[in-house]
Amino acid sequence: MDWEIVVGLEIHTQLATASKIFSGASTAYGAPPNSQASLVDLGYPGVLPVLNREAVAMAVKFGLATGCTIAPRSVFARKNYFYPDLPKGYQISQYELPIVHGGRLDIVLDDGTVKTVGITRAHLEEDAGKSLHEDFHGLTGIDLNRAGTPLLEIVSEPDLRSAAEAGAYMRKIHTLVRYLGISDGNMQEGSFRCDANVSVRPRGAAALGTRTELKNLNSFRFVEKAIEIEAERQIDVLESGGNVVQETRLYDPDRNETRPMRTKEEANDYRYFPDPDLLPVLVDEALIERIRAELPELPDAKRERFIREYELPQYDAAILTGQRPLAEYYEAVVAATAAKPKTAANWVLGELTAALNREGLDIAASRMPASTLAALLDRIEDGTISGKIAKELFDTLWTEGGSVDAIIKARGLEQITDTASIEAIVDDVLAANPAQVEQYRGGKTQVIGFLVGQVMKATGGKANPRQVNETLRAKLGEPQA
Repeated sequence: MDWEIVVGLEIHTQLATASKIFSGASTAYGAPPNSQASLVDLGYPGVLPVLNREAVAMAVKFGLATGCTIAPRSVFARKNYFYPDLPKGYQISQYELPIVHGGRLDIVLDDGTVKTVGITRAHLEEDAGKSLHEDFHGLTGIDLNRAGTPLLEIVSEPDLRSAAEAGAYMRKIHTLVRYLGISDGNMQEGSFRCDANVSVRPRGAAALGTRTELKNLNSFRFVEKAIEIEAERQIDVLESGGNVVQETRLYDPDRNETRPMRTKEEANDYRYFPDPDLLPVLVDEALIERIRAELPELPDAKRERFIREYELPQYDAAILTGQRPLAEYYEAVVAATAAKPKTAANWVLGELTAALNREGLDIAASRMPASTLAALLDRIEDGTISGKIAKELFDTLWTEGGSVDAIIKARGLEQITDTASIEAIVDDVLAANPAQVEQYRGGKTQVIGFLVGQVMKATGGKANPRQVNETLRAKLGEPQA
């Protein structure tokens, strides 16, 4: 039977607030265990939660960026369940009345087509603590530093039809929340993670199959692998005459398999009810318009502008706008150089990106300021140095820093553009390579590359390549037809 995969994602994004959603405790990563859990986070008697206004603003910002409806009135509820890392015995979340609902996000598929994915809702909630198993020899340690950390849970419609589509959607959300500045999206630190609801059905069927939920997937690769392996498992169960059980499962990347974690709960199992300690959240039009005015240029719009304004290929524009800091770096280079925008893109995506990757650095930690790269491109543009010398100079600037012009002058790297000097060197090369000269004149014109190389070698790479080519062709004359 031909099966269709149906996937919906629940993405948990940690909001970039300095303090927790209902207390003043810090959200900074890496503190000693249980050093950032206040009495509010621990649910001590007599303490009351106070909503973090900035978390509300960040949720509204996400909603506006994805075409969602912003609820003028939303309500926090208690989601009741017992787990060791949930000291209150309930999680404060939003259930019936979330702050954001009914949006959409476009993703680009591998074949270039654009697919619109519906966003059911995005609601605010607090995170639980963390259970630590590896260091306690048969025991479990509980770190409550994360308890109370603000999350925005972004729930998609079941519109995704493959693991690749799910990966593309997750990457797009990841890019968006970082563009908006509402999350650092750091997967290693748990700031961005995902649950995937997976089911299969005969292709063409209208009814959805029984779904399973894959919990706590914290990398794009794991999301795609887990969905693929779970869909295969469900198809095997159905084709063997069995029934898929609705349950929560974990993905084991070492064995590349999913395994049961617990029976999947329904909403009524959590006994949701409005939190009596928190008033409804009221968002007025004035606040919405103020946040709308603060929205940055979003990734899709920036990509289209780069294509239109800088005449970049689709690929270049997509890579450059994939990270807001990278796009800003590129535009700073373009603004400061006389070189063409495409030339700037080649250097940012080539030499700069390679240097960053070699050392595992983010663009924000680049050792090459945009102004320095712009100055380097200007010296290529005005003929002071060749492209080959520029690449060598780039490495020097990356490792040692300094001024482009000062290094060029100190090391005598200026390109040779004097016509008489180039002609003299060309004459020497032609005299030393009579066989190649005859080959060229006999019609084997590709040997001119060898001759150019000999001139460049003789000048230490300093001769102007364009002038070398022109001089060689003039002296060699027209080859035989």
